[in-house]
Amino acid sequence: MDRTEWQIQRKGDEQLAVRPLDGGEPRLVDDYVRHLVAELREYNAQRVPQARMRLRAVLHQGLVELADNGFAGTAVVATARLLNAPPLYEALAAHPGADLAVLLSDDVYRSTVAGGHTAMSPGDFTRVAVQVKEYEATAWLHVPVHGTATAAPQEPGTADTGSPAVPAPGEPAAGRRGPAAGGTDRTGISNAYSAENINVTNVAGAVDARGAVFGFGSAGG
Repeated sequence: MDRTEWQIQRKGDEQLAVRPLDGGEPRLVDDYVRHLVAELREYNAQRVPQARMRLRAVLHQGLVELADNGFAGTAVVATARLLNAPPLYEALAAHPGADLAVLLSDDVYRSTVAGGHTAMSPGDFTRVAVQVKEYEATAWLHVPVHGTATAAPQEPGTADTGSPAVPAPGEPAAGRRGPAAGGTDRTGISNAYSAENINVTNVAGAVDARGAVFGFGSAGG
């Protein structure tokens, strides 16, 4: 994931990064996207809403040729078409709280997410139909909103099959369960804060928690 080893071609406010197929593709889909979301959130926290940086990202794989004016090949063309796909723009417009919208080509999605090689699940993505100029393909959309996997809006001509949209924070949602009186929701989980029940675990060094599940509860149950 060392970007100093990537070959990067810049074009205005866009960039095309080429890296070798070395078996690290699941980390690119999983870890890199997660860290990119965290960096964008930290960057935008220091800025007024009008100055936020919001990005579209595409991950594709294929053969790339080195030409006189940069990179060439069908994989490069497909990446450019996917980056200009309407579902990316529509997803950012539908989720103003999101800093990033990610589109995976069908090949990348099937070899990483659907293959079970990432901490993400197929339910974190929405299948969309992409048609830009002469390019037509199936792709998979993921919109992280404050750490929550958010599906794309299902609109005619943009979405195929997939998970229903999850509202961004602050948006109304029919049937959403809220806490009942006394701070306990319908699942029986208490939202009450009790300082004496806090336990702190200190971990020294790096921890690889990919695929891990963490549970937190008070001493009193």
